[in-house]
Amino acid sequence: MGKSLVEMAAELVQSQCAAKAMSTEEITMALQATYNVLQSLQAGEAKLQAGISEATAGVVTVPGMTPEKSIQKNKIVCLECGQEFKMLSPKHLRSHDLTGREYRGKWGLPLRQPLCAKALSERRKKAGKERGLPENLRKSIAKRKKSGKPKKAGAEKK
Repeated sequence: MGKSLVEMAAELVQSQCAAKAMSTEEITMALQATYNVLQSLQAGEAKLQAGISEATAGVVTVPGMTPEKSIQKNKIVCLECGQEFKMLSPKHLRSHDLTGREYRGKWGLPLRQPLCAKALSERRKKAGKERGLPENLRKSIAKRKKSGKPKKAGAEKK
């Protein structure tokens, strides 16, 4: 059976003590730091092994794909399963037990980041401008400020 993390940390710190003089406090701090590093390495190794076993079980992982690179001109790659889409729909995200907000948070994307291909996002933006949405929104806000009416019930911040 292999050595425990505590034993490995102790051996490493013992080697350090042999190489240079260390106070009791330095030895304690070195033991704690070494143990924490070994523990995080072990957790990373276990996660990697779990990822390999998931891939062999039919779950595709996306190797080397950063969240920023997953959103491309004509497609978006789901970082959960590796499938390509024009847009990550709420229905698809539910299949991973996630909402759009949870997906963005999990992968470090800004909350206002559209979960669709860049070309689709640009088309929607252009269509909205053609319909006059930005100007109509400014007028509506200005009108609301003048009249002193409160926002609609559904538009309240939580």
